[in-house]
Amino acid sequence: MDFELPRLSRREFLSKSSIGAGLVLGTPSILKAKAPGATGDDIRVGFIGCGKQHEVLFNAMVNIPGIRYVAACDIMKARVGRTFSAIKSRFDYKINRYLSAEEMLEKEDLDAVFVSTPDFWHAPHTVMALEAGCHVYCEKMMSNTIEGARSMVAAMDRTGKLCQIGHQRRSNPRYQFVLNELIQKENICGQIINLNGQWNRALSSSQDIVSKPSILPEAEILREYGFDAGADHTLNLEELRHRFLNWRFYTGLSGGPISDLGAHQIDIFNWFLGTQPKSVMASGGRSYFKDREHFDNVMCIFEYETALGSARAFYQVLTTTSSGGGYYETFMGTDGTIEMSEREAYTNIYKESGADSTKWDELVRRGLLKKESAGVAAGGTDAIASYESAPPDKYALPGGLSKQPHTPHVENFYGAIRGDTKLTCDARHALESEAPIYWVNPAANSHEIINFTEEHLHT
Repeated sequence: MDFELPRLSRREFLSKSSIGAGLVLGTPSILKAKAPGATGDDIRVGFIGCGKQHEVLFNAMVNIPGIRYVAACDIMKARVGRTFSAIKSRFDYKINRYLSAEEMLEKEDLDAVFVSTPDFWHAPHTVMALEAGCHVYCEKMMSNTIEGARSMVAAMDRTGKLCQIGHQRRSNPRYQFVLNELIQKENICGQIINLNGQWNRALSSSQDIVSKPSILPEAEILREYGFDAGADHTLNLEELRHRFLNWRFYTGLSGGPISDLGAHQIDIFNWFLGTQPKSVMASGGRSYFKDREHFDNVMCIFEYETALGSARAFYQVLTTTSSGGGYYETFMGTDGTIEMSEREAYTNIYKESGADSTKWDELVRRGLLKKESAGVAAGGTDAIASYESAPPDKYALPGGLSKQPHTPHVENFYGAIRGDTKLTCDARHALESEAPIYWVNPAANSHEIINFTEEHLHT
């Protein structure tokens, strides 16, 4: 199909998307009439954004039945072409291609849209798709600003359409099992007092993204789509293209590493504790990538008040080392500790020496845990017995809880559209969990503790 240049600027997109009031539950609509080649109950899907994260999502859903891919758009023609070719190769039919999301939504009859554009476009694209009558799956963070995220919640409420946010751990069977069975039902940790999480990324994985100039958008298009946002001078073509490829480095386009990586895990803190934090303190620096606008390392502490008492959560995101075990979340309680990750290899459970062994043995007998090893003291001539706590016994989760990380979340989205289930992470619940993250960079910049109020956290 012929390509047309976009007709709306970023600012026009934002001004067109009004924010409504009042709660309307996101109930599924009846699926629309189908085009030739699609079966009667196929969900008709379009894609807004065809970059790397789109590829991750597409690969997670290719084996899910009952989907008809209809159209895709991206301002980079080569990316749309790759999506077209991938679908043609795997499913032997053609999709329609667009450079403009507005045009795609106007022309196509879609049930659902996946939004995987840069963070500063999440809110405009999501609101536009919801108002076009589509259910939306949008990648996290919801937006680069909390105001943008709130506009997405308002649009979901106003339109009555479903809006799933891509915090995929919410649908992960391992995470659901640990929360529902071990923490909430069996209280395996006792009182959770400390939480710890990290995402340590190697320097080699944190370099600038580069691409052939011949396939990149021209300056006019990049300005039209707001890639100059926050710049203090008129950007030349090379600068605009750097921002297009590396938008995560710029404060006007993203929230930086704490939102790009940290959002996944801080979401788990809030989800597992069942509450929002009361305050945050943070520190960050441009210790290696000195020319980037965002910090290349951030550390923060959230304070919580739970039903069992106060708790503190420490989180760090580093882009200069992979040392320390990659990415995981740890929940440390009076009876036990759970180390969680999307990677099964990073998931471990430890029983405190003073915890009731009978209870843990019963969990093993019932198949809720597998005992791996008894605690063994490190020993050595430098050990001082009075300084040491008894080592904890090590346990593992039962098998069969691992899937490709994004597949269960996409399955949940499609199931909710069909009316078979409820979303595990709709926009309102996502923002309740994401809201504190928007205040980490301000806390690091100000070197002050931010005590949260309703104004900070409301959805």
